[in-house]
Amino acid sequence: MSFMYYTYILKSIKNGRLYIGHTENLDKRLKEHNTNQSKSTKGKGPWGIIYSKEFKTRSDAMIYEMKLKKIKNTNYLLNNLDNI
Repeated sequence: MSFMYYTYILKSIKNGRLYIGHTENLDKRLKEHNTNQSKSTKGKGPWGIIYSKEFKTRSDAMIYEMKLKKIKNTNYLLNNLDNI
């Protein structure tokens, strides 16, 4: 069985903050964020997915996640996702 992995960006509907992560199951992970099962986003939601990218390996998804997290300028990040 071949699994796909995703790097994703969530946006808090409450305060507009972004969260970047990776997962094997995007729907399940979003539900975890929105039911306060994730320590880093607990109490800061509700969350919506504003971007996701699919990868064949977990390693590739993690590398892309780290690249995105290094970009501190939110506007630059969101406007250049196709080039990162």
